[in-house]
This record gives sequence, structure tokens and C-alpha cells, in this order.
Amino acid sequence: MTNANRLYAGIDVGASTTKTIILDLNAVVLGYSVTESGADFQGAAEKTFRRSLDKIKGASPNTCVVVSTGYGRRNVPFADTTKTEISCHAKGSFFHFPYAHTLIDIGGQDSKIIKVNESGKRTGFKMNRKCAAGTGAFLEEMANRLRIKIGRLNGLAEAAKNDVEIGSYCTVFSATEILTKIRENVPVEDIVKGIFTSVIKRAMEMDPLDGNIVMSGGVVAHNPYFVKMFTRRIGKDIFIPPLSQLTGAFGAALFALAFEPRGGQNA
Repeated sequence: MTNANRLYAGIDVGASTTKTIILDLNAVVLGYSVTESGADFQGAAEKTFRRSLDKIKGASPNTCVVVSTGYGRRNVPFADTTKTEISCHAKGSFFHFPYAHTLIDIGGQDSKIIKVNESGKRTGFKMNRKCAAGTGAFLEEMANRLRIKIGRLNGLAEAAKNDVEIGSYCTVFSATEILTKIRENVPVEDIVKGIFTSVIKRAMEMDPLDGNIVMSGGVVAHNPYFVKMFTRRIGKDIFIPPLSQLTGAFGAALFALAFEPRGGQNA
């Protein structure tokens, strides 16, 4: 098989969702898929890989170089190699924004801040506390507490009239705060905006947000008003990569482009 016929897949197995993206030799996106990781990481990886391939005419698993990343990267037995999620997020972000920047990735179970220099090298990173506060899981838990679908959060926050303080670092204590707000007849829109503000504050406390700011992750992809609130909070523009939820998978696919499979480039 020649390089021209080869495909390059990145599979990001996160604790909440698994993402696959497939590129051609020129790093053009040909197919992608996202699903819940659930209790079967390998199954989720196989599912998204298969669905991504199905979008590409004439593609087969044998044409792909595969790099896995994320929390469950070692649960992808058909991957040619693995890379850390920090490296993949940095690489994916730098491809779209090829200059020094700070990447804020807010995922389902963790948040991270990654510093990337003008050469695309990772110069440092910070992860959130072990608690889920400041992550997508926090938003899901708060939505459940309010008995609303998580997909409604963005619209409710945008409709808020007042700012509400949700000060607890712990998800459990935050839920108690929200119950208090409900008892005080605080409008649900204002509560949701306060929840968004809480996530923003957790991210800002992790590390200084220097220079150009890029944001990725599922929370960013599904909540544009959250990004607008974050922009106002820090007083500078925030750049969002295409398919921002798949930034780590995209970076893994870029690593696949540079990986030489067993048997050589023309195997």
C-alpha cells in the first residue's frame, strides 16, 4: 500500500466519550464519530472507528495507521501506537493555531490547561483537582439536580437576567447550594448561568491564562454562550478549533501521519 492510499486515524478514549477522526495524507478530515465510552472502552473505540470508516468510500481498517490517546488509550488493541492526551491536544491545537498559546480543554471528567510555545512544543500543563467540579460531569450532575436536559443549559444561561454565585469547589456541596437557590425562588436561568460561572472560575484558578487563548472540549463544543461568558471574564478573544470536541483525536491522527508502520512506509 502506498502513502497516497493510506489513511490516518486518531482515537481519543476519554472517561466520558470516545472520539475517532480519520485524515488523508494532507490532514484533511474524511470522517469522524463520537460516542459514550461507557464501561467498554475497547467497544467504544471499535464503534467510533467503524462509523468513521463507513463515511469514507472504499476505506477499510487495513488502510489505516491508528494512534490512540486519552484515558483509555491502552484499551485499543488495534492501535499502532499510543500518545498521551496532553501531547495530542497540544498537537491538534497547534495545527489550527500555529503560534504560542494557552489551551484550555474542558472535558467530561477532567479539565486541563496546556501551554504551547511558538514551535508547537508543550512547555507545561496543569490538571484540575480530582473532584469533577469544573468539568462536563459537573454540568451533567447540576442539570440532573435541576431536572433539565443538559442540552438546555446553554439557552437557559443565555436567558439569565442576574448573576448568581455558586461558590463550592465540591460537586456535592454545589448541589446543596443549588437546592438553596431553588428554595429562595431564584430563576433557573440565573442558577444555570451561575453554574457556568463556577466552571469558568475553576479553570481560571488552575493556571495563569497567558497570551493567546484556545479552548476545546465537549463543554465548549456544545455551549457557545459558555465561551462568550469566558471571553468576557478574561477580557480577550478566545479561539476555538474546528470540531473542538475532537481536538485530542485530531492530534492523535496527526501523530499517525508521522508514524511509520511496521514493514516500512510502502508496506
